[in-house]
Amino acid sequence: MIVLGIDPGTAITGYGILSASAGRVEYATHGVITTPAKMEMPKRYELLYENVRQLITTYKPDHIATERLFFSKNVNTGIAVGGSIGVILLAASQAGLTWSEHRPAEVKMAVVGYGAAEKHQVQYMVQQLLRLTEIPKPDDAADALAIALCYCHTAWSGRHV
Repeated sequence: MIVLGIDPGTAITGYGILSASAGRVEYATHGVITTPAKMEMPKRYELLYENVRQLITTYKPDHIATERLFFSKNVNTGIAVGGSIGVILLAASQAGLTWSEHRPAEVKMAVVGYGAAEKHQVQYMVQQLLRLTEIPKPDDAADALAIALCYCHTAWSGRHV
């Protein structure tokens, strides 16, 4: 199974791709999709959509996992990120992929074993679990790999998401 983990955003969307089978996870790639801040929002969504479609075409994932949207201060940011999730789900649906979303605490629990882990702890464990020579950068890409790892652990445990 190939999993595309995505940390959604409007300016920066992180992605991480893992291959998983028989309880073993292999790292494939990670990175970010960026959109210019001065670009109109519909064009930013279009750019994000096109890049996600390209990732799907190139890596042929079986599943896409995203982090559940959480915002407490800026409603406008939450709405914009919600739009990003919408175009990501459109690309996934058109490709026939299954989708799951994971709460931040669930991702931290799956990767670190502690639902209130700090960002640096998650990044360190992503590096260790994927046997990488360094912590994946930027943070958005490391988060996307953590989301993909969370999905793999959830799928293996038999919990349906």
